[in-house]
Amino acid sequence: MTADIARRKTRRIQVGNVPVGGGAPITVQSMTHTPTGDVTATVAQIQRLEAAGCELVRVAVPDMEAATAITAIKAQIRIPLIADIHFDHRLAIAAARHGADGLRINPGNIGGRAKVQKVVDCARDLGLPIRIGVNSGSLEKDLLKTYNGATAPAMVESAMRHVAMLEDAGFDQIKISIKASDVPRTVAAYRLLAERTDYPLHLGITEAGSLYAGVVKSALGIGMLLSEGIGDTLRVSLTRDCAEEVRVGFEILKALQIRQRGPEIISCPTCGRCSIDLIGVVEQVEKALLTHTAPIKLAIMGCVVNGPGEAREADIGIAGGQGLGILFKKGKVVRKVPQAQLAQVLLAEVAQWEKEHSR
Repeated sequence: MTADIARRKTRRIQVGNVPVGGGAPITVQSMTHTPTGDVTATVAQIQRLEAAGCELVRVAVPDMEAATAITAIKAQIRIPLIADIHFDHRLAIAAARHGADGLRINPGNIGGRAKVQKVVDCARDLGLPIRIGVNSGSLEKDLLKTYNGATAPAMVESAMRHVAMLEDAGFDQIKISIKASDVPRTVAAYRLLAERTDYPLHLGITEAGSLYAGVVKSALGIGMLLSEGIGDTLRVSLTRDCAEEVRVGFEILKALQIRQRGPEIISCPTCGRCSIDLIGVVEQVEKALLTHTAPIKLAIMGCVVNGPGEAREADIGIAGGQGLGILFKKGKVVRKVPQAQLAQVLLAEVAQWEKEHSR
């Protein structure tokens, strides 16, 4: 099931083998935490991201060691790799020549138009797109003065200035991000930007914070924009294991019924009738199914009183009881199950469902 959201029409670009914009599925990406020059560690982290469903990965390129490491990294991963560059145009060119599938730059800090032109020429020759990344904390001084701070209009003006710089250099394989650390300003900026350009947009709330604050800010900001049809790819920024960013990204898409990846788990908040360790059961099931991709709806309920009725839309569900729980499907009780075996029975049923639906 998908949501009836009219998506903003955008141009399409290609990042490796992944299309972005132009009606392509909204992609979920993340960024590695490892030093990019440490090939073994970086590859291991990207492979974990791939298992979590990550579709594009970005790596920091602060020096030439990181740029040249991209060749070895690319040889061991499956998803497209984007090189994140600041201040030195030579690093962008080196990263591109060593196999990057795309570049993320801020044209305003790369060293002037002549150096931007060199990056653009290299990207064009190799068929790579460029993401213009504008953050509220790095706006040009004249814009800060004109707009009295890093306001949404100031951020948009910065983005369009950089777009013009690339277009003047004869380049249009562009994606844009325009982020602040607070939700209202970020949402306002993307809304304004969406009115001024048809380039694909990368969504995110920058420096969103740790788990709780970061998830809330990202779900609100990214979710609001997606619900309005704005956005072609996204990253949830968390001070957390980067695989968690991917998981949250897909949960946002799933909640809006835009894309379905992996199980959707319905679970009750518990009450005085709950006689099982519901939190422990939910965590056990979530962990076991973390890398599963089948779009199954599961219910894990604390008691048999309301479980099947409240979760009647679930494909498979369990509900706890005093010593015995129940297994139910589409609201109908199938059988009683010893309480200690509820999680195992549910996982076995999921495995059977996946087997039947993969034929």
